[in-house]
Amino acid sequence: MRAAACVLVAAIGLAAPPAFAQADRASAAFWKAVQVTCNATAAKPPSELGQRIARTAIDEFNRFGGHRIDANGQLFRFGLTEAEHNEDDGDGRQPTFGQLGWWRVMKYWRALFGDDSTTDKLEVRGYRDASTVTQETQEAGLLRTSAARLLRLADSVPDPEEREILREAALRGAIIDTPWSAAFVSYVIRQAGVAPTAFRFANAHRVYIYDAFAASAAEPTNQAGDRLYRACPLATTKARAGDVICEQREPALADLSDAAVRERIRAELAGNTDARTVRRTHCEVVAHIDARARKMYTIGGNVNQAVTARKLNLRRNLKFLASQRGNCASPARWALPQAPAETQHASKKCSLNDKKWFVLLQVR
Repeated sequence: MRAAACVLVAAIGLAAPPAFAQADRASAAFWKAVQVTCNATAAKPPSELGQRIARTAIDEFNRFGGHRIDANGQLFRFGLTEAEHNEDDGDGRQPTFGQLGWWRVMKYWRALFGDDSTTDKLEVRGYRDASTVTQETQEAGLLRTSAARLLRLADSVPDPEEREILREAALRGAIIDTPWSAAFVSYVIRQAGVAPTAFRFANAHRVYIYDAFAASAAEPTNQAGDRLYRACPLATTKARAGDVICEQREPALADLSDAAVRERIRAELAGNTDARTVRRTHCEVVAHIDARARKMYTIGGNVNQAVTARKLNLRRNLKFLASQRGNCASPARWALPQAPAETQHASKKCSLNDKKWFVLLQVR
């Protein structure tokens, strides 16, 4: 009798696989179908819109005059930053507004939110008593306000020149304290002529990352609408001009594979909740593919406080090289003595390109 029961249990187990096994098969089938679609699109030349997005990113990088990072992940040209201007103190010429880093970043914010509400969205931070305290070991209590609040206070100053200086100081502080990389990507895509129905313009990358995943999920039933991007596995899809690559920076997901992070986003969108756990992200526009050299150039905002261009390595098949660690020979020769705690906890990364890049947003 006991043997018969065991046989029955085994038969039930074979007939009804666990739910998680069915989910794994469904997930594998989904990503296999997505890869087929991504490969078919990647085999075509970049679209006119994709090229326009790439050209817009390049033009803005050149106007900003930001940093350049080589394929070893080394910063080899340090350019204009968000809080500076590139006035040459020796030639006596007055700078133009386009040479003011904070002014250019405000342009991205205004394109995203408009002139009326932009400053309400920008945070300015301070630390209680920091302007007067002299003890470096004293704890710093964080203070927060908005740029709009500080601008209203500045408007009460009667002297017009002092009033303007205070207003600009408030805006510079807001630019420094408010992350603007997603605003930059939104600005580039808007300037390229993309409509709000095709792209979720936002001040957080996760908004349009999740929207691209939603497009991939909706395409099999022709319900993706006019969404600009779909989500493709990065390491197995050739990038084209106008695409966007993204990294995730969630400490809790540091040990997950790129595929596992992508599946987490897909599962969250397929679920019945509003969970969005992949929140700390960064994206950059694919500006150029140098097929002969097997390199990809991307342009991103708020990278080391600037609009920055980086060169990334591709494999022989022109697909993304997962390891972007570069050549660490120079940092290995760094001989400046460090504090014991600093030596113990120092990061082993020497490349500014060594990130957890996990998804390609592909122009559909």
